[in-house]
Amino acid sequence: MTQTPTARLMDGTALARRITEESAEAAAEIRRRTGTAPCLATVLVGEDPASVTYVRMKRARCRKAGIESRQVALPASVTTADLVETVTALSQDPSVHGILLQHPVGPHIDERAAFEAIAPEKDVDGVTTHSFAAMSFGLPGFVSCTPGGIMRLLDAYGVEPAGKRAVVVGRSAILGKPAGMLLLARDATVTYCHSRTADLAAAVREADILIAAVGRPRFLTGDDLKPGAVVIDAGYNEGNVGDVDFASAATRASLITPVPGGVGPMTIAVLLAQTVEAAGRQLGTAA
Repeated sequence: MTQTPTARLMDGTALARRITEESAEAAAEIRRRTGTAPCLATVLVGEDPASVTYVRMKRARCRKAGIESRQVALPASVTTADLVETVTALSQDPSVHGILLQHPVGPHIDERAAFEAIAPEKDVDGVTTHSFAAMSFGLPGFVSCTPGGIMRLLDAYGVEPAGKRAVVVGRSAILGKPAGMLLLARDATVTYCHSRTADLAAAVREADILIAAVGRPRFLTGDDLKPGAVVIDAGYNEGNVGDVDFASAATRASLITPVPGGVGPMTIAVLLAQTVEAAGRQLGTAA
């Protein structure tokens, strides 16, 4: 017999809209007080269709939030040295308050070197080692946008990580690892899992909070879940499919993010919020 979905949806689209509206108000106040609008510079290498679409979406959201959007398009053949030089110039430009290096940048590029050229005060995407260290030690700085969006979703739906078992499936530098550190900072007991985790299913079944960020469509199913778990699907695969099999997971979870409409909108909303925050700090209007 087919089970009926019981999980409550975590609406990232609605929450992201509220965050963007708040960012727009803050950006307008900065412009009123300084005569300068917050500015986000986006660096795009090559013409990867997904990246081009994503950057176009971010530029549209910037306009809605009253953020100036500056795009720097570089050929796919650009060298690491030239990319680092471009990012360094933006870091030194006082009219730019936040920098987003859209990835991937191509296999011939030292992506980490390019990320590290972003000045910490302009790292509104939270991709530098400085930002990761700040997240890990609870110091001032900018969080990685997707994990930051996940934490805002948990807060909005009254999920308190303290004392909970959180399992993060995935260990990327801008999603899995920082998500675990943010949960740890909120007193969750965190387990990182990955492709070499022995008996992954057993680990996942212990999760009160599950973060799926492995990059494989429908990799986790309802059978893998602890009844009543909070499921955050941070995956996005071809065909608008997440890393969790939504239909089966929704019959066991208490809360679950849809794909699309869950984590994705939150990522952009946090990027905009952090750009406005960065502008406020640099222009001397931060509270």
